[in-house]
Amino acid sequence: MRAVLDPNVIISALLSPEGPPAMTLRVWLQGDFELLVSPLLLEELAQALAYPKLRKRIEPQEADRVVEWLRATGTMAADPENPPPVRSPDPGDDYLIALAESQRAALVSGDQHLLGLTKDLPVYSPTAFLRLLEREPGAGKR
Repeated sequence: MRAVLDPNVIISALLSPEGPPAMTLRVWLQGDFELLVSPLLLEELAQALAYPKLRKRIEPQEADRVVEWLRATGTMAADPENPPPVRSPDPGDDYLIALAESQRAALVSGDQHLLGLTKDLPVYSPTAFLRLLEREPGAGKR
């Protein structure tokens, strides 16, 4: 299985190492799914990690290391040029939908705008994604 993690999931994993977002990163490291990243996703992650409220909890060097780690270890995909088949109420999320759709990947997010699209797209909360991986033994193996 292939998945795109919304930057909010990655940030949540950094802030709460025991929660479902962190568990999602751990199962990726175990090889249970292929993590897709793109230049826009990594750029959004880097920008979000630079917000003052996050800088208080995540050191700049750690933030830089996380972005570079994902760049080096995730599967890099090109950002799609075409609009997504379904649009989010938040246009800033459309690139994530387009990326997941173009790569035939699940989208994992904690964003209610995206989670509201589950009837039209394979969008999962981190908890629901972990359950999906558990229900489908071997489905996530590359």
